[in-house]
Amino acid sequence: MDEIQKFETVSQYNAYNNHETLHPLVTVVDFSKADPRYLKKTYFGLYLVLLKEVNCGDLRYGKQTYDYQEGTLIFVAPGQVISIDNNNQLYHPKGHGIAFHPDLIKGTSLGKHIDLYSFFSYNVNEALHVSERERKMVMDCFSKISYELEMNVDNHSKKLITSNIELLLNYCDRFYDRQFITRDNVHKGILERFETLLNAYFSSDKPETIGLPSVAYCADELNLSSNYFGDLIKRETGKSAHEFIQLKLITVAKERIFDPNKSLSQIAFDLGFKYPQHFTRVFKQHVGVSPKEYRNLN
Repeated sequence: MDEIQKFETVSQYNAYNNHETLHPLVTVVDFSKADPRYLKKTYFGLYLVLLKEVNCGDLRYGKQTYDYQEGTLIFVAPGQVISIDNNNQLYHPKGHGIAFHPDLIKGTSLGKHIDLYSFFSYNVNEALHVSERERKMVMDCFSKISYELEMNVDNHSKKLITSNIELLLNYCDRFYDRQFITRDNVHKGILERFETLLNAYFSSDKPETIGLPSVAYCADELNLSSNYFGDLIKRETGKSAHEFIQLKLITVAKERIFDPNKSLSQIAFDLGFKYPQHFTRVFKQHVGVSPKEYRNLN
């Protein structure tokens, strides 16, 4: 089994990259100061935003490979294990990044909604490719945070540091919106494949054996992370992936309700519901009447 390198604290990460620790919970790293290294599987107990400026190999999260190249932003959340395949070659890192401990943002505005930055959980062909102008904006945010770290700590330090991290993440959110548009060739066909997947699912015995299709199941079948898949569908359709699945479910249900050879309970089970009452509740929520009332309308 491969040895896993672990970074639980900012000071550990700084030591690895030959950086002075100016604050115990946050650092801005210039990777050109780091020694050449052999890459290995790494566990992080920190949040990281990394702007890599050299292609160092195939970056993997789990079993999947990032869409990774020079000028790419990579996001890591606490608890993730990252590995890089570069054929055991020694390489010198280049680029910049910020690492911060979850304790830094506890009780702050950022801490209350850090989970809304879903790109921390993107993992397959989903890294952020920045333009030169966007790169400069990222570097400007890094610079502002560095400035605060070099100042004497006062009553404003934590607020200014976390506010600038939040600003950086908000810019990244905007950049991802741009990427969803400009990389349309990469995303082209995902919505169609999603439709095809749902059609095939409800035409098979999977609803009876697996249950209702989940967002996680569909994302996995399309080789996407759940968060990236959900964000993509939302941008393409204006509906969440869950809402899209529910609408497809209701469309299929409307067709099957008029089968005189099946009871409504059997139709519910065939669609993947464990209980007919759940089917009735979901159907009425979307259609306005119960399955029984809908059957009797026609």
